[in-house]
Amino acid sequence: NSSVVTEFVLLGLTNTWELEVFFFFIFLLAYAAIVAGNLLIVVAVTFDSHLYSTPMYFLLGNLSFLDMCISTITTPKMVTDFLRETKTISLWGCMAQMFFLHFLGGSEMTLLIVMAVDRYTAICKPLHYTSIMNRRVLMGSVLLSWAVGFVHTMSQMVFTITLPFCGPNIVDDIFCDLPLVLKLACTDTYVLELLVIADSGLLSFICFILLLISYTIILVTVRRRSSGGLSKALSTLSAHITVVTLFFGPIIFIYAWPFSSFSVDKFLSVFYSIITPLLNPIIYTLRNQEMKAAISRL
Repeated sequence: NSSVVTEFVLLGLTNTWELEVFFFFIFLLAYAAIVAGNLLIVVAVTFDSHLYSTPMYFLLGNLSFLDMCISTITTPKMVTDFLRETKTISLWGCMAQMFFLHFLGGSEMTLLIVMAVDRYTAICKPLHYTSIMNRRVLMGSVLLSWAVGFVHTMSQMVFTITLPFCGPNIVDDIFCDLPLVLKLACTDTYVLELLVIADSGLLSFICFILLLISYTIILVTVRRRSSGGLSKALSTLSAHITVVTLFFGPIIFIYAWPFSSFSVDKFLSVFYSIITPLLNPIIYTLRNQEMKAAISRL
């Protein structure tokens, strides 16, 4: 007749009041920059006819929307917790946070693969680019990315929501995530933990390797055709490769690397929920003349 857990306690980043106030202002400014930067890209792509009709920018607008949503799931809660002595989240609030994190994360993972295919088509098959990456293909690709994200999160959450939680309720992180929450269940979760590692960690690692292979094929193809085209291709792909590395790197370490200290997980959680969504609009806008021109017109 043990009591049923109705809420979880998040330990956050620190227990020092001065550091919590400092982190409050830093992360509040960071979240404001994330929303402003990504929202600006979404609005620019939506209302600029040239960007909206260009496949690369259409996909970029969707990527910015996903980044903004992922940060919104975790950062506002984290920012307000800095001013609270007890950082709690309800059981179903924790479940919802994990559901949407994996839903949007799986969608963004698939969308990055679609963006790699778009760059391959644009660079290696320029004469057929508009016919291959037409509006129907783009809309289908975006819907597919959302579908993959939904299947990805449901394959894990359908088992997680049925777990009994009746003992410890301390989550040593800034938000709820499956590997830590599963350890708090009052039952054996060994099989489910393996499922999470296989579903999230290995899938992320495989997709990351496939993306690197695709970019290598693009560069090799361009180099065989002309030496001048290689520098242009590198300039075009550098932003994509940087974003892919920033996105997949933390996920692979969180789910597939045997850390003995949760402090590393906290750092990677901050990196994934704040740093990556903040850097994406900077990487894509500051080095892209068309995007800067569209924002100026806006």
